[in-house]
Amino acid sequence: MKAFVLRLLINALAIFAAVKLLPGLHFQGTWPQLAGVALVFGVLNAFLKPILTVLTCPFILLTLGLFALVVNGVMLLVTAYVSQRLGFDFKVDGLWWALLGGIVIGIISTALSLLIPDGD
Repeated sequence: MKAFVLRLLINALAIFAAVKLLPGLHFQGTWPQLAGVALVFGVLNAFLKPILTVLTCPFILLTLGLFALVVNGVMLLVTAYVSQRLGFDFKVDGLWWALLGGIVIGIISTALSLLIPDGD
């Protein structure tokens, strides 16, 4: 349970940083609402991203992995869509901002995961 909460906090901080750094990502709300967006992001990445990755595997191989950035961007767009339907005010202005947001969130999330020990 502790690892889950830590992962949720890391995702929330990464999304918060991306919103502050990129003018094409918008969030209006409180920290608990941001944690809700991070939860949506984590659940979608756990269940939908592997399916999208398998379906787009030929494109990922053909582009030597660069199409994985598109998959990450689509995941961020889906996160924004689902979050809005759940009442969280998280918006992405388009695919290009989603691509940049996916890169920023990935870098920050990885850096925080390396800095914060998970107890294993």
